[in-house]
Amino acid sequence: MTRGMNGKTVLVTGATNGIGLVTARELARMGARVTIVGRNPEKTARVAAEIGAAGTLIADLSELAQVRRAAAEFRERQERLDVLVNNAGALYEKRQETREGHEMTWALNHLAPFLLTRELLPLLRRTPGARVVTVSSMAHMLARLRFDDPELRRGYGAWRAYNQSKLANVLFARELARREPGIQSNSLHPGRVRTGFGHNNSGGSKLFWRVFDLLALSPERGARTSIHLASDPGITVSGRYFANEREARPSQQALDDGAAERLWRLSEEAVGGL
Repeated sequence: MTRGMNGKTVLVTGATNGIGLVTARELARMGARVTIVGRNPEKTARVAAEIGAAGTLIADLSELAQVRRAAAEFRERQERLDVLVNNAGALYEKRQETREGHEMTWALNHLAPFLLTRELLPLLRRTPGARVVTVSSMAHMLARLRFDDPELRRGYGAWRAYNQSKLANVLFARELARREPGIQSNSLHPGRVRTGFGHNNSGGSKLFWRVFDLLALSPERGARTSIHLASDPGITVSGRYFANEREARPSQQALDDGAAERLWRLSEEAVGGL
């Protein structure tokens, strides 16, 4: 796997486990200077050493203040950013709020990549050929955006929240491509991957995910599309959705440019000004 990543600067979130770890590891093997983001300092340092990462950032990305701090630290350390992989995400069985008052799924799966990308735009803009890769899911096809209640204060459901956040990922990648034509921005479905996803829940839900993992793809297979979008010089499109290392058609709502623009404005209001 040699695709000209030598010397390129890469940042991968959710990189201490699953497809994020594999993505970071393989990009590092290609010669990229990879920084990984994790919550636990000891685990993040251990993973960084194991995969040959160039650096680490410690942050709980569900909290916007920590997203801003991590972005500021990265800007202080680096002069460019060739690839940002927005990979971190989770599903929560019960509705939870962050210390900042945002619903956890919406905060981690959507607001965090939105804010992190926005905070890193100065580096991305100054880097020729910069890419933003956002991990979504085919679950977005089952969603509709509740613009009047995106944090599901009424009628919360774990899958309703998750599916909506994955639709937001696709629309975010699409709108970023429109607003920043100098930055390649695409989203993807990795497949149902054996990563420990859903194990943060309890009881029957946790058991379900453990059983379902027996039928899931390996993280190595699940990471292929992320790696492809991060590294393949043959990709020239932007604002598109991929699966199995190929461009795929997302849901009809995910192609709604009006919804993408409206989501961007709503997200700006949620995370605050520059």
